[in-house]
Amino acid sequence: MDELDRKILTNLQKNGRLSNLDLSRAINLSPAATLERVRKLEQSGVIRGYMARLDPHALQLGLVVFIQVTLDRSTPDLFEAFSKAIKAIPQVTECYMVAGGFDYLVKARVRDMTAYRNFLGKTLTRLPGIRQTHTYSVMEEVKCDPELPI
Repeated sequence: MDELDRKILTNLQKNGRLSNLDLSRAINLSPAATLERVRKLEQSGVIRGYMARLDPHALQLGLVVFIQVTLDRSTPDLFEAFSKAIKAIPQVTECYMVAGGFDYLVKARVRDMTAYRNFLGKTLTRLPGIRQTHTYSVMEEVKCDPELPI
C-alpha cells in the first residue's frame, strides 16, 4: 500500500459515495488508474464495503450500553456458541472477546432504559453459558468515529 492508496482510503472513509471522477481529482490521478486502485483495494479486502452512517437518535436508538459478559466456563465450544448467538442480535453493534477479568465486551444500542432491561432479560441473559454481566450506560458520546487513522 502506497501513499495514493492511503489517499483513496482517507477520501472514501469521509465520503463513500464519492464518484470515481471526484476521487481521481482529489488524489491527482487519472480516473482509470483510480478505479483500478479502488478495485484492488476492494478485492484484497482492505475495503470491506460501503454503508450509510445513520443518526441513532433519529431512529430512536439513543441509549448506548457496554456490557461485560463473563461465561461460566472457558471452552472453545462455548466461545463459538456465544459468538454465533451474539452475531444474530440486531441491538448488538460491536462485540469483542477480551483478555482480563471477563470474557466479552458488548456494545448495544436501544431506545431507552426500559428497552435495555427488556433486552437484558429476554435476549442477552438467555445466551449460552453466561454466568454474569455488568452494564455501563453511556451518559455522553464524547467520540464515536468509524474512520480509521491511515
